Amino acid sequence: MIIYGKQIFFYVLRRHRNIVRRVYLAKEVGKREFYEIKRLGVEIIRIDPKKAQALARGGNHQGYLLEVEEFKFSSLEELKGERFLIILYGVTDIGNIGSIVRTAYALGGDGIIISGLKNLKMEGVIRRSSGAALDLPIALKPNLYEAIKELQDVNFQIFAADMDGEDIRRVKIPSKRVLLLGSESEGLPKKALERANKNVAIKMARDFDSLNVASAAAIFIDRMRDE
Repeated sequence: MIIYGKQIFFYVLRRHRNIVRRVYLAKEVGKREFYEIKRLGVEIIRIDPKKAQALARGGNHQGYLLEVEEFKFSSLEELKGERFLIILYGVTDIGNIGSIVRTAYALGGDGIIISGLKNLKMEGVIRRSSGAALDLPIALKPNLYEAIKELQDVNFQIFAADMDGEDIRRVKIPSKRVLLLGSESEGLPKKALERANKNVAIKMARDFDSLNVASAAAIFIDRMRDE
């Protein structure tokens, strides 16, 4: 798996060096930076801009690329002992997923469950989350209703985001809770809303449809985090 860009390059270098397999450099770097890279003890390969663009699939690599181990998803079972989880159902935009992961990690979320998708390319999520995806457990559970039942069976309460739900500011938040978010285009299925313990909403100050899912997630997560 290739990840790229200077910021994420050094984030991984300093915090997850054990997953690095090769370093690709498409530019000259300073002595201090090169010494830090060399200390990893892995192969350093100099490549030309054309090769770098190919490895980054046209992305803005800034001359810094890493080959790292394939991402290891957590299991849902591993997350059952946590307190605050976020389920993303049918959210496919990598930028939104990465942003939500970053927010969840920063504000105290304990894990993310990706549902409604059979697979997810994690290179982009890692980059868009500024590396937080490597520090926050992420599980892939395609069947949403199985995930809801399994979590409710171990005393999680499911809070489903719905425009007609109760104002999140007025809801009492239990110790074991799940925030369930759907895609911007489709939202959550009626069946999911019915199976949730409570449907919640962000009440608008002005007449406006809705927020971007990543923005909405940030508000919900902040409202639902531990005091």
